[in-house]
Amino acid sequence: MNYQTSLLEDWIYQFYKQIGIYSPNQLDSHVIADCLEIQLEFWEVSSRLYKRKLIIDSRLTPQEQWQEFAHEICHKLRHSGNHLTMPEMFLELQEFQANHFALHFCVPTFMLKNLNFQKSRKETIYLIAVTFNVTYAFAEKRLVIYENRILSQKCLSNV
Repeated sequence: MNYQTSLLEDWIYQFYKQIGIYSPNQLDSHVIADCLEIQLEFWEVSSRLYKRKLIIDSRLTPQEQWQEFAHEICHKLRHSGNHLTMPEMFLELQEFQANHFALHFCVPTFMLKNLNFQKSRKETIYLIAVTFNVTYAFAEKRLVIYENRILSQKCLSNV
């Protein structure tokens, strides 16, 4: 099956290619922040982006910190406006988009396609979690998105 990437998947591939990241072991929030000239700090507060400073909650696990980093990077690279003054529905849209973006940013499709999926679903989810330094629940959500895209493309090719 020839996997047809989405615009978001293409954007993330181009972004990583532009900064020289091609494999899961290169995915590092400090390296990415440096490339974007963003100051990265870890504090005991909820994660947030403030001007050129990205603050990640230091109380989170390393996996949760990576996921939060991706969420906040989406706001930096793809959103605009002040969350304190924007209409609630627009804020909800941006949060939904940032959550979706994080799934693809932390586990990029061009890297996911290269994994040797395991015989059992649980083992595959574990492999994704360990390979991309994300939580098991996050890895499971990402696998579902990947599988659904493949399934929808198979359905469309049968029409």
